[in-house]
Amino acid sequence: MKLSALVCAHNDEARLATCLRGLEFCDEIVVVADRCTDRSQDVARQYGARVIDGIFPMESQRKTAGLAACLGEWVLEVEPDEQVDANLAYEIRAAIHGRPGGDWFDVPVDNFVGAALVRRGWGAGLGEAMAARLYRQRVKRWKAGRIDPTAVLEGRFAGELETPLSRHTDADVGQMIARLNRLSALRAQDLADAGEAGALLGDMARGLGRFWTSYVWRQGLREGELGFLIALMSGLDAIVSGIRARGLVRARAVTAAEPAIQPARLGLAGRR
Repeated sequence: MKLSALVCAHNDEARLATCLRGLEFCDEIVVVADRCTDRSQDVARQYGARVIDGIFPMESQRKTAGLAACLGEWVLEVEPDEQVDANLAYEIRAAIHGRPGGDWFDVPVDNFVGAALVRRGWGAGLGEAMAARLYRQRVKRWKAGRIDPTAVLEGRFAGELETPLSRHTDADVGQMIARLNRLSALRAQDLADAGEAGALLGDMARGLGRFWTSYVWRQGLREGELGFLIALMSGLDAIVSGIRARGLVRARAVTAAEPAIQPARLGLAGRR
């Protein structure tokens, strides 16, 4: 049963080789290179990957284009900062060849901040402890979105794998905060485009709800200082994204109200 690995990259030369090295057990590797200006494409080809090169402003577009290029009956979706070890590779092969009674598997994810493993409390697109990453073709699709698009799954749930992916997104807390800044900027554009910029009071309510979900419900409190920081950033994401979205709406309104510049007419010289 053929297995395709799908990786979406954007200037990920530094970490792509480590990711692709762990995917050599797959029958094929498809790498979507979105506006890459480094050597990401060259690295991908060194590992035998088929490269889909293009401009994809939305994450949903990247994933959809990559999935359409996959030829396998099953697809393993991996981020450039993630690694598949030998135990997970064996479990994946066993799962899809064991005549599963469903169409997708959830895969656990171990998220690292530097050398620290943080298993609990993730939210707001900063990380996820479990995700549907192994699925049959035509089972998964994504709603339009620049960042962290909502996934829609059809068919039957096949179960959870036991061995986790390893994800090394941030080298330190400073990188986490910088990433939150980038994520909130993209999320603000999605909110403004959808007419869902909302109001500050609603943002505050969502922010408090996210903090409680991350820190209490998802047990971030068991992760010490990093668990508290992740919960705080999850809450701030709702507030910052909303404020930035309303700023975009106001800026667009000002631009739309500006009078169009009329081209100057070229007069004809009179005959002498």
